Amino acid sequence: DNFLGTLGGPGITVPVVGAAFEVGIELAAGGVEVNLVVDASSEFRTTSNVIANSPAGRDDRVVVVGAHLDSVAEGPGIQDNGSGSAAILEIAIQMANQQISPRNQVRFAWWGAEEAGLLGAQHYVDQLSPRDIKDIALNLNFDMIGSPNFVRFVYDGDGSDTPLAGPNGSKNIESVFLDYFAAMSLPVEPTAFDGRSDYGPFIEVGIPAGGLFTGAEGIKTPDEAALYGGTAGDQYDPCYHLACDTFDNISLQALDEMSDAVAHSVMTFAMTTSAVNGTDKGKGLGKFKSDMEYRGSHLVK
Repeated sequence: DNFLGTLGGPGITVPVVGAAFEVGIELAAGGVEVNLVVDASSEFRTTSNVIANSPAGRDDRVVVVGAHLDSVAEGPGIQDNGSGSAAILEIAIQMANQQISPRNQVRFAWWGAEEAGLLGAQHYVDQLSPRDIKDIALNLNFDMIGSPNFVRFVYDGDGSDTPLAGPNGSKNIESVFLDYFAAMSLPVEPTAFDGRSDYGPFIEVGIPAGGLFTGAEGIKTPDEAALYGGTAGDQYDPCYHLACDTFDNISLQALDEMSDAVAHSVMTFAMTTSAVNGTDKGKGLGKFKSDMEYRGSHLVK
């Protein structure tokens, strides 16, 4: 029960098992008798992405707003990633209820099989034509935005604080989030484009990306606890990929604050007349100006 692994798909004929580090120490010490029973299956399964387009908006400047639908087998996934999926679903519902007609088409995407290796998002990007790729202005990704021991993380679009920058235009996406949180007097921290979520396939083909995250198995530092509250020395999400990832595992404060920022970013890019990636060359650079004004997450003009 220590691992839920895969070698990539059916057809692998080399037997492979894994053991926890503590078990490895015992084996290395010698004099240990091991009885090994493997109960495993290898099969093809089918899942789906769920994609919904706004009926209005420029289809050559599409805003793809994504969150993954699946969870790991060990847990119900209310935080990972019911939090992000629910946030973008509510935004889609409110856009419809308020009959908002975006200038740029908004494409809401709930990805399947993220936990199996970003398979849903990768499939989607793989079937895009060069024209389709050019028509996507940006990808916004929201994966885990209600961690109980949270920090407000913003993807570091320009690579100014982390080793990797996003494609040209990602800096402008980051700036929208940073400006919003600054206006709300809420501190944030940078997080790197490490390829662990569904933005990965998008940035691989040069599509600008950005998003929010409240932490997974990382450990909260004393400085972070002083700034955000919570418990230093504990994981941001103590139930990450575990059976206890239930509704009790959500910080409603984090979910509320981050969801407002999600709504702000979606509406900003849905309504802008500026090109997200600007005219500058190089990763993370660009000259983006939103011509929309917000009070909190509410559009005022």
